[in-house]
Amino acid sequence: MGLLLLSSCDEDNGGIAMSDEQRADARMEQIISAIKEKDGDALKSLFSKKALDEASDFENDVDYLFEFVQGTIDTWERDGIAGSESIDHGKKSSMLRFAINVNTHKEVYRLFVIDYNTDTINPDNQGVYMLEVRLADSPNTGSWQERMRAGLYLH
Repeated sequence: MGLLLLSSCDEDNGGIAMSDEQRADARMEQIISAIKEKDGDALKSLFSKKALDEASDFENDVDYLFEFVQGTIDTWERDGIAGSESIDHGKKSSMLRFAINVNTHKEVYRLFVIDYNTDTINPDNQGVYMLEVRLADSPNTGSWQERMRAGLYLH
């Protein structure tokens, strides 16, 4: 009896390929973990060099985020996903945009993430570019293109 094992390789990382949903869920888990643990260094490490260079006051924004999110995080789930990819002379940039609904025992939040999970065109851009956090009942403030900016934003 033989065993045949098939896998899909991710040429960029030399490992098993992940779907956009799996990549978004993995990033979501990292973000939620950093918020739950109030670990500013872990949260900062998720952001791209470009985002950190362009953000106006990232360190204070992280402190404010930990104050803004009230209560213990009970549940969270991804709510929607969109992706786009650019290829230039064999190099690739892959951007994911997704929302996360986060429930605490005190409040409900909506997080919006723009994440360049792969960027060999501009390696400084690889990582989270934007994390927007607002109360779930707050209205959207425009399309993702209008809201896109580097760093952490709280509403």
